[in-house]
Amino acid sequence: MVDYQTIMSMVFKHRTYDEITRSLGCSRRDIAAVKKAISTDGITAERFAAMTAIDIEKLFPDGRRTMSADYADPHFAQIIEEIKHNRFFKLQQGWVKYVAGTSTQKKYSYSQYCALFNRFAATNDVVATLQHEPGKAMFVDWAGPTMKVLDTVTGETFKAYFFVASLPFSGLIFCKAFSDMKQHAWNEAHVNALEFFGGVVQMIVPDNAATATHRRKRGDKEVVVTKAYRQLAEHYQTAIVPARSNRPRDKAHVERMVQTVETRIIGYLDPQTWTSFEELNEAVSEQLEDINENLRRVNQTTRREVFDAEEAPVLQPLPKQRYEDVDYKQLKVGRNYHVTSDYQHYSVPYQLAGKVLSARITTTRISLFDGQSKVCEHPRKHGRRGQYSTELAHAPKHHQDVQGLWTRDWFLSNARSYGPATVQVITQILDRSKVEAQAFLSCRNILTELGRKKSPSLEEACQEMLNINGYPNYTALKRVMATLADARKQQEHVSGPAAQNTKNLEPMQSIPGAFVRDADHYKSRG
Repeated sequence: MVDYQTIMSMVFKHRTYDEITRSLGCSRRDIAAVKKAISTDGITAERFAAMTAIDIEKLFPDGRRTMSADYADPHFAQIIEEIKHNRFFKLQQGWVKYVAGTSTQKKYSYSQYCALFNRFAATNDVVATLQHEPGKAMFVDWAGPTMKVLDTVTGETFKAYFFVASLPFSGLIFCKAFSDMKQHAWNEAHVNALEFFGGVVQMIVPDNAATATHRRKRGDKEVVVTKAYRQLAEHYQTAIVPARSNRPRDKAHVERMVQTVETRIIGYLDPQTWTSFEELNEAVSEQLEDINENLRRVNQTTRREVFDAEEAPVLQPLPKQRYEDVDYKQLKVGRNYHVTSDYQHYSVPYQLAGKVLSARITTTRISLFDGQSKVCEHPRKHGRRGQYSTELAHAPKHHQDVQGLWTRDWFLSNARSYGPATVQVITQILDRSKVEAQAFLSCRNILTELGRKKSPSLEEACQEMLNINGYPNYTALKRVMATLADARKQQEHVSGPAAQNTKNLEPMQSIPGAFVRDADHYKSRG
């Protein structure tokens, strides 16, 4: 049967005829029929998101497959229950029982019976239930659209990428926003999904994303699961079975679930302003609860009801230990007694300044070692660059001038060589940090990078920042310095020297054999 719902979804995504036919295997006539229905009925993307399978089917009636009152009722709902509980049951067995029934009405032929059953299954949204076994597979993918998360401190915006996982038998959906689509986020998303479902499926079906698969050689047809992804699968004792390229049916289920996320989560939350991933994911969880537990499908069941009754009992138990990606690095302790990893800063005891420590980094924590001795451990920072995790016990008492460490007096002394505005800006940066040492790196970058060769423009930029009551940091000051430099260039261009109208008279050189009178000779002639 033609999947008009998916065709309509792709039309609203502005996909071309060729893209839709390659993806779904439908004809161009089917796509034209969908476009005509959209135009005739004035269907918008918002209205389409709220339409059920029956609503869409009414737009494309099929006169060849209507059930007649002259024929005995096949009772397809009973057949579906039989198929769900007996995996060896065949549709032909149902037809034989139907024909042998006591009804005196006419009976459908086997081909008519099959066609009507397929229509009933599609209309009542139970196709996935019939095609998939409970607890067998989890389909995963990234949604296409992204959202923005605003950092209220710096004014920067970050993209939020949405990971989607779904169990095709029950249709239960998991979704979470991440700051990127790299390997650590991909693996962490799987861990979160399995914990959300409360168990492990027999296999995971990803699309061929770079974090999931690769090819040993360019042009090689063999698809290989990435090492990090394989390690996750081994931990949970499940299999990775990537969807086949150019096989739309392999990905049809997850594409429908992604579409649900796009319309009922991203479309709903996008108009609002989000200031952290924690805040955004809390809202995503609320929308997920509505989709899984409150949204009733045509057969009057919710995803959660089907999952709890038939799928949850057959999932494999989660392992006792949670999976975490582990990375090891060598990090040098700076003069602000912090180490830096992935643009985030973590404190260590100030006595270790200048030493190189070993770091064990997981998705959630960073542990630091001096040789074999564990020095300290911090929750890992994510999101905006330049965040600090500082333990007060690591700082020297009263930030006394300990040799080899940066101090407040050291930075203020350097700032005085530029001018009073620079001193005031550095003071602001030091004072606004809960722990003074967290501001040291920012102060060092401003004084040594922007103030290179004692540039007077740093003092000008600091004064301008104070005039506009701005939020001084490295990026803001660098931008102001660039603006001031452009203004100076324009001023020099406008007030440059006037064009010279007289010839540049240079002393004449003597020419051998020639007599040249000097200027005094002409003065006497009046």
